[in-house]
Amino acid sequence: MRQLTLDVWSDIACPWCWVGKRRLEGALARFEHREQVVLRFRAFELDPSAPAVQDPSVSYAARLARKYGMSDAKAQGMLEQMTSTAAADGLDMRFDRIRPGNTFDAHRLLHLAHACGVQATLKERLFRAYFSEGEAIGERSALARLAGEAGLASADVERVLASDEGAREVRADEAEAAAHGIRGVPFFVFARQLGVSGAQTPEVLLGALAQAWAAAPPAPAEHAEGASCGSDGCC
Repeated sequence: MRQLTLDVWSDIACPWCWVGKRRLEGALARFEHREQVVLRFRAFELDPSAPAVQDPSVSYAARLARKYGMSDAKAQGMLEQMTSTAAADGLDMRFDRIRPGNTFDAHRLLHLAHACGVQATLKERLFRAYFSEGEAIGERSALARLAGEAGLASADVERVLASDEGAREVRADEAEAAAHGIRGVPFFVFARQLGVSGAQTPEVLLGALAQAWAAAPPAPAEHAEGASCGSDGCC
């Protein structure tokens, strides 16, 4: 059966990545060959040096203002605009609840989830936990519980979290992103050839799917700038 690969680089701590995921789902729902799309989420860390859990007494707006040298009022305005944009796509973002932390272990579990066929489910669960529910996804106890809710076996999750399993795969994703010149996420790569940056509209993503499908070889595979988040912030 003919297939179309779709690799999506993103981070759990990236609000535009959740919006991009939802818009991609909208595009896929309208794509006539959606059953032939092989979707895989790839790792990208916006802040690899972040501690497992940051100081909860500092608000997300204050942390944003401090990091990028802006006023608290401007930072709060940016978050309100992001919240409104997300709501238009059916997403509930509660920046007042967010507990920022390191996402490396989350990405390792997402590699396990890919092998188990539940990667998209876990990705969605982690986004909702982080942006809506105030879960500390840098804490392994929280990750283990959320991974179980997404369908992963507790023994497999415990094995990964107690070891360095998946670390090499995460670093490989990040190295590939760097090789492609990817500096912001979400970033979509269709059929390993066509790149689309940012949380584009479903119409743009649908067009990319159609273009990639038309250009893809008939045999099955062996196996426009938009809003995004990068090391310099979200735009």
